[in-house]
Amino acid sequence: MSTQIAAPEIKMEHLLAALTAIKVLRSSVGQVFESLGNGLRAEHGEENKESKYLFELQELLTTVNLNLRDVEQMVNSLGTPPGPFNLANTSYLSQETTQERQALYSTLVNSYKWTDKVHEYSNIAQALLSQNSLKRSYTSSSRAKRGRIPTTNHNVPQQQVDNMISMLERMFNDLTVTVSRPSASNAVLHVTLGQVLQAVIAFKGLMIEWVVVKGLGETMDLWTESRYKVFRKVTENANAAMLHFYSPTLPELAVRSFMTWFHSLINLFSGTCKRCGLHLHSALPPTWRDFRTLEPYHQECKP
Repeated sequence: MSTQIAAPEIKMEHLLAALTAIKVLRSSVGQVFESLGNGLRAEHGEENKESKYLFELQELLTTVNLNLRDVEQMVNSLGTPPGPFNLANTSYLSQETTQERQALYSTLVNSYKWTDKVHEYSNIAQALLSQNSLKRSYTSSSRAKRGRIPTTNHNVPQQQVDNMISMLERMFNDLTVTVSRPSASNAVLHVTLGQVLQAVIAFKGLMIEWVVVKGLGETMDLWTESRYKVFRKVTENANAAMLHFYSPTLPELAVRSFMTWFHSLINLFSGTCKRCGLHLHSALPPTWRDFRTLEPYHQECKP
């Protein structure tokens, strides 16, 4: 019996070691790209600075090679999974012979993944929004005056959401908006901004819940980040803007304010930083837009 218990623990240790090795590898690769982005620096001195820089890159690449070897060894030590995961009675859905029921299993799995992600991100959003001073002031004032909790903007008719989306298309002619509803009546907008970028904006009723920004040509979905650092940084700033403009009592104004801010990213690769006047800083364009003036800033230059 002790042998049967010890085996899974050893496998778990191997898995944790492999994940740690991958994390170390990603860190070392990130250092290589950071060094390439910064180029020659003051610490290289004036004499033989090119040779010192090349020696630095050689050391970083050697470290990457060693870390990659560690990852390969860790992965090879992992055993093959014994079989598919047990999904209880739902696994019988994949054995349906009637054509109209054959797709039920894959649809059920996708629904489960969607619901699980929505639950995870909703918990994160709730924790952040509960710290918003605007929400606390609106809620406390409404309870004090009316003696009841104010109505929510999450449960609204679908037509009201469609009207708001149509209003956004009229406001910004250079935005291309495609609407889908993979989960009930909540809308997911695929927005293309000129020839600059694209974004997926998830709504719950009249409120924005989550934003993912990617470059044109990348596959769009709500759960994966862009492979480019510039768009990952824009995603972070877009979600910060979503929280900044959040208003439980004026949801349509909050959405219009956010979309106005988002539209200011149309000059992402052409605008210069308001503070330093440069296009690039640390190999990145000015990805921050001031919430009030919409002026572009680098992350390091923002006020």
